[in-house]
Amino acid sequence: MLNTGDTAPDFELEADDGQLIRLSDLKGQSIILYFYPKDDTPGCTIQACDFRDNLSQFETQGWKIFGISPDDTASHKKFKKKYDINFQLLSDPEHEVATLYGVWGKKKMYGREYEGIIRSTFLINASGILTQVQEKVRPKGHVTSLLSNLANS
Repeated sequence: MLNTGDTAPDFELEADDGQLIRLSDLKGQSIILYFYPKDDTPGCTIQACDFRDNLSQFETQGWKIFGISPDDTASHKKFKKKYDINFQLLSDPEHEVATLYGVWGKKKMYGREYEGIIRSTFLINASGILTQVQEKVRPKGHVTSLLSNLANS
């Protein structure tokens, strides 16, 4: 896992609109990357809709949001349309970026172990430095907590 103060690893992923997003191209902007397990599942929908509903507050503070999951762009498009998601979702089907950020790992549900995304959020400043790393976040209340932390920093 990465730590606050580390340089955010560069990556290039395809967005839901087919655009290639390269982190290094976003230098000079403050970025929130949130990794989530799967489109259109209960927790991931709660989290995406909370970001959607609070996007203007993040933008007012100068933050640009990207959601990242292993889902393909077709799944992202369907998810965005269904819930009117107003920010880009990036596809990481081989979990290369998730691995780079330390959020691909062992999980356990109902006694079964498997590999998957460990729900996490990274705040990257305009210089490309991680200013916050939040691991194993809970979908409900995460965005409210994030906004509160930003207001107090």
